[in-house]
Amino acid sequence: MRLDKFLKVSRLIKRRTVAKDVSGAGKILINGRPAKAASDVKAGDKLTLLFGRREVELEVLEVAETKRADQAQEMYKILREENIASEDQSF
Repeated sequence: MRLDKFLKVSRLIKRRTVAKDVSGAGKILINGRPAKAASDVKAGDKLTLLFGRREVELEVLEVAETKRADQAQEMYKILREENIASEDQSF
């Protein structure tokens, strides 16, 4: 399954066009490598997403063409989530 479609179906990103833009900006890694919107995602892959100042690492558990909203979180497992401190802060 394409990365942008996985992000939308799993409800990690609300719209597929936004997922395409985010992956095109290099803010998503698949197994440690920068990923494009058309990159293939399969069960067992580890994704790293950079959301502003937040970094989320997750493992893909399932790939499905459609999922109900209440079942979307079953598609992945969050391994690590942390806030990234800005280097400009010197308090």
